[in-house]
Amino acid sequence: MTPTLVRQHLPHAGAAPRVDLRARARDWSEIQERMLVPLYEAVYERLDVGPATRLLGLDCGSGLALLMAAARGAAVTGVDASPQRVTLARQRLLPDAWGTHGRPDARLVEGSPRDTAEPGAPAYTLVTAFEPIGCLAGDAEGLGGLLAEATPLAARGVAVVLVGWGPPERCATASVLRVAGKPAEPVRGTGSWRPALRDDLEEVAQRAGLRPDGSGRVACPFGYADVDSAVRGLKSTGLFDAAMTAADQVQVDKELAGALHPHQREDGTVWMPNVFRYLIARTP
Repeated sequence: MTPTLVRQHLPHAGAAPRVDLRARARDWSEIQERMLVPLYEAVYERLDVGPATRLLGLDCGSGLALLMAAARGAAVTGVDASPQRVTLARQRLLPDAWGTHGRPDARLVEGSPRDTAEPGAPAYTLVTAFEPIGCLAGDAEGLGGLLAEATPLAARGVAVVLVGWGPPERCATASVLRVAGKPAEPVRGTGSWRPALRDDLEEVAQRAGLRPDGSGRVACPFGYADVDSAVRGLKSTGLFDAAMTAADQVQVDKELAGALHPHQREDGTVWMPNVFRYLIARTP
């Protein structure tokens, strides 16, 4: 799961793990972010995203989902709390000194959803929260906070897309998350691994005052060139921060590599089938 896939800013006990945030953002952009492309495509196709769409992407990462929406003609705004990820998203979507065309109607904002508000600007017609919840205690509350700021910026009755991990038995990565999370001690119910629950998304929507209006499941296998790439990609999600705080990075890397071994093929690649669920909810 801040891929989100999956949240870097969840609270947990102890000092924050020492990580190279630029390297983490690059690993997210180059390795992990693409894993949810089938989900982005399915949602955009179902909601007929196109030139009439004004999209707000929450926890937009390095902008891949926004780029795909912009390619369909949508005007896109992305917000993320990570300055490193926002920098990469700007490189993807905005004109720069290297002469890329960019998207003149794209906006990338570092901060929270309220920071995307523009006086006199049209309301958003679609809000997406593509970073999956449902594998860390407390991640639903984090998403709820984003929605509380974002939904007042959207028009009435528009779609808000929430995403969660599928059932553990349908997600091979769940076993990796469980084993690698062993060093982390649950503190106040936040930051520790837990299995996804069937009604995670509906509960978030209800608390945010949204009306469920359909759902779907999409297969999103995680594929990596080798174990090292898999470790880097998975750690870029931020899901292992609590484990690295409780233990250390070397131990977490070792735990991850061991958990990935059953998913490694003869050619050295790593392949983990997963199913993700999305909920379409409507603003009041």
